[in-house]
Formats: sequence, C-alpha cells, structure tokens
Amino acid sequence: MGKETKPNEPIVTHIFTADPSAHVFEGKLYIYPSHDLDHDGPSNDNGDQYKMEDYHVLSLEDLNGPCVDHGEALHLKDIPWASKQLWAPDAAFKNNTYYLFFPARDKDGIFRIGVASSSHPAGPFTAEKDYIPGSFSIDPAVLVDVDSKSYIYFGGLWGGQLEKWQTRIFLSDAEGPKPSEPALGPIVAELSDDMLTFKSEPQEISIIDELGNPILAGDEDRRFFEGPWVHKYNGLYYLSYSTGTTHKIVYAVSENPQGPFVFKGTILTPVSGWTTHHSIVEFNNKWYLFYHDCSLSGGVDHKRSVKFSELTYNEDGTIQTINPYGEK
Repeated sequence: MGKETKPNEPIVTHIFTADPSAHVFEGKLYIYPSHDLDHDGPSNDNGDQYKMEDYHVLSLEDLNGPCVDHGEALHLKDIPWASKQLWAPDAAFKNNTYYLFFPARDKDGIFRIGVASSSHPAGPFTAEKDYIPGSFSIDPAVLVDVDSKSYIYFGGLWGGQLEKWQTRIFLSDAEGPKPSEPALGPIVAELSDDMLTFKSEPQEISIIDELGNPILAGDEDRRFFEGPWVHKYNGLYYLSYSTGTTHKIVYAVSENPQGPFVFKGTILTPVSGWTTHHSIVEFNNKWYLFYHDCSLSGGVDHKRSVKFSELTYNEDGTIQTINPYGEK
C-alpha cells in the first residue's frame, strides 16, 4: 500500500474496488468505492455477479502518494434491514457528521437506499435501523449545496429496478419505455436537514437535447442508465451518468440542481468490463474523474479496480473527452 498512485492505473491492488465516489474531507481525498468479491453465482442483466457485502474507505493525501485502505467501514451484517448486495455508495458531510449513503436489497429483494453515520470520514459507520422511507433503486449520490440544501440523486435500470418504480409502487413485471418514448431519468429528492429522510417527494429528472426535446429511450449513446453524479462548476450543475449498453460516461448541464438538464457530450469513452461508474471532484485546484475498469482482473468474475484521470474544462464550460487508454 506504499506504492505511488498514477493516473489511469489501479489506486489499490490488494482488493478489487469499483463505483468510486470521491470527496475532499479534512484536506484529504477520500474515495468511497464498492468492494468486488469472488462469486460462484450467475452473471446476468440482473447484476447477480455483483455480490458485494462491505465497504472499505480509501484516502490520498496527494495524487502522487500512496493510497491508504482504512479497512472495513460498514458490513452487511450490521445493517438490520438489508439482505444482500451493497452496491455503489456515496458520502457527504453535514451537521459535523459524515454520512454514508448506500443501496442494498431489503428482505423482499427490493433495492432501497440506506444511510449510516460516523464522526470520521473513514468510519466506521453505524447504519440506521431502516432504509430511507420512500427510497428505491440504486446508486445514491449526494450534493450538499452552498445554501446548505442537500440533494440525493439515484436510480439505475435493469438490476437497479428503476423501471419497476414508474408508478412509485414496485411492479415486478414493469418494463421500461419504448425506444421512441422519453427515456427514464435519474431521481432527485431534497434531503431533510438531518440527512436521514427525504424532505421532498422523489421526482424524475428531465434530460433534454439542445432544442429542448427529451432524450429518447432508444438513444443509447445519450440516455440515462445508472450512476448519476452531480457536481458544480462556475455556478452550473453538471449531471453525469453511465449510458449502460454503450459504456460511456456522459453529461448534461443545468442552472437548477433538479433540472431539467441539457445534454452536452461524452466525458469518458468505454472501459474494459461491462459497467462504467464514476465521480468528479476538485482537489488542490485541479479536477479529477474517478472511474473503474476490469484491467487488473482481466474481467474474471467482473471484478473491477478504481482509477483516476485529470479532467479538463474548455473555456465555454464543456468537458474534454477522456480516453482512459490514451489512444487517439
């Protein structure tokens, strides 16, 4: 764990990590990934190959130094309501407390979003006894805005069950929209001041093109699939997300944290492995993209490793596309 970290290389190699949420806390860069484990189950569109059951928190004092694994911060057995699959988490700081937001299947096999808290950014975290009331699907990401309002973004198709929640009641046989219909967007809700419940009803985010037309479900190069992330740059809100089947990270921009968001372009071209999941953070006056790929495992059991790359904005606020393998 004493090795130097380098762009576009795994930041740790002793465990497999994925879905990195990066934040600057107490002057350090903390990364909250999921933890890929060996599995003997099927690999399918339901995500049964991702059997993660705990979280480790990683940190860097600078991006040239070693990455520290702070050990297990939360385990499935310590979450009363959850049955399996601790997928992509996020963290936030408010009320002099660090909060860890995470998805897991409840006892009925339905994905919900839970929250745990700690006095230290690396944990250990103590989970609330139940999931956030009214929560559903996967991939929570939290923005604590400059006005102290906090927003949680979440949602994922297929194994993430977002299609099943179009009526806000779980319908196990529900399907997504037809290709010619507007795509399902991620979900946003304002969080209560204590960060433990929704202050407002979850609502779908609209993603539109430059002419104001909704992105369609059949537009797999641009439509939302999973992994929403929102950050601010020059007063604007940037929503970035995975397109799923076309394996890109793309982004859209808004003046409002709840949208609508206007589609702008691609941040990251496809990586090795099926999933792509990311975060964007400013650290020491530079911007960085954290992501994962399967290069270290060779794709065995779909095990992934967290990497990072510097992110560059153009003068007009658009983001330069990153090819993680350096090809032109």
